[in-house]
Amino acid sequence: MALTVAGLGAAITATAAGPAHADNVALPTSLSDPFYAAPADIGRFRDGDIIATRTRVNPPAFVDVRTYQIKFRTTDSEGAPIAAVTTLLVPVHKQANGPLLSFQHIINATGLECAPSQALWTSDPNLTIREAPGLNVALQRGWTIAIPDHLGPRSSYGAAKLGGQITLDGIRAVQHFSPAGVARSKVAMAGYSGGGMATAWAAALAPTYAPDLDIVGAAYGGVPMDLIKMAEGLGYNNPHPAFGLAFAAAIGLSREYPQQIPMLKYLSPVGMRMFLEMRNACTNDILRLGAGHSAKEVSVGGEQIFEDPTARRVVRDNSLVFYPGIPTTPIFEWHSPTDALIPVSSIDQTLGRYCRAGVRVQHFSTPSPDHMSAAVIGLLPAFNYLGDRFAGIPAPRTC
Repeated sequence: MALTVAGLGAAITATAAGPAHADNVALPTSLSDPFYAAPADIGRFRDGDIIATRTRVNPPAFVDVRTYQIKFRTTDSEGAPIAAVTTLLVPVHKQANGPLLSFQHIINATGLECAPSQALWTSDPNLTIREAPGLNVALQRGWTIAIPDHLGPRSSYGAAKLGGQITLDGIRAVQHFSPAGVARSKVAMAGYSGGGMATAWAAALAPTYAPDLDIVGAAYGGVPMDLIKMAEGLGYNNPHPAFGLAFAAAIGLSREYPQQIPMLKYLSPVGMRMFLEMRNACTNDILRLGAGHSAKEVSVGGEQIFEDPTARRVVRDNSLVFYPGIPTTPIFEWHSPTDALIPVSSIDQTLGRYCRAGVRVQHFSTPSPDHMSAAVIGLLPAFNYLGDRFAGIPAPRTC
């Protein structure tokens, strides 16, 4: 449905007057592929149950693998059943019940075509999975790799707890999938930035959400652990080159929590135009559209879109620094000590709490000044760390 700014005003009224997402104006455009649709009887499935599977041709960056996609049931942030998808790369030469890695790719997106299950097959530089060389290293070691669409069916960017739940239920689904041969495999998880956020939440949630999984280690880097502090640093009061990330997170959280965050009613005309252009965007376009803008500029009455106490509580609930749960799996964590994109102090605070609780944490401070180069520097050490966990070597502790 094409919308003008004037038309959006009518849509806002309709959304406020009717049920959540009454005309889907806040949601991303649906994919035409029926594989992604949730069945009408999704409530009869349990978390991690397989709904449907299919084989795919191998993504162009990968060789000597068999590729599958699995649709499975999981639960959204408000307890409702939803369908999610994970893409599975199975090495042709692997041992039965060999290592299983759930890799949470960076997805800075409000559009469903940006998810890994779509982007793995694209040559668009805006969507390319840049970690492919590192994943091939793991595949050559005989590791089976699952890559979940951890933003879920609404591309709920910023809903970090949801990403953790989808990650864990995706692992369950893969272990239920007999062609993968990983029913009794040791499991590890890895990811950076937004993918690290899903990984870190999965590790923290696992003891209560998925105690059935044998997770031997989690490696994550560059994780935004305090979304409130991060949003305040990305153009809260003044224009910022990366404001698009904050605005995209507001879109994603409003999709996941439509009653608590009725984002559309807070938007100024500038914000409405930005919303219309960004509601199906991937990383490069999100950054381009948001560059040089601020919360004051896109919202009615200044920063109201970020100041509402209910909305702030939702953002806090998706900030790992405030989640009291403690992981039981060993953790490898890396980041640049001078990362200007994420609040490093929140990482230190969270890991300090884990260390005091007895979690075996190994920290790696990358010799890099910025966010994205740190991702590359830390990936191989992270995989080596997880390889040692798969081999049963006791985890080091650098707390």
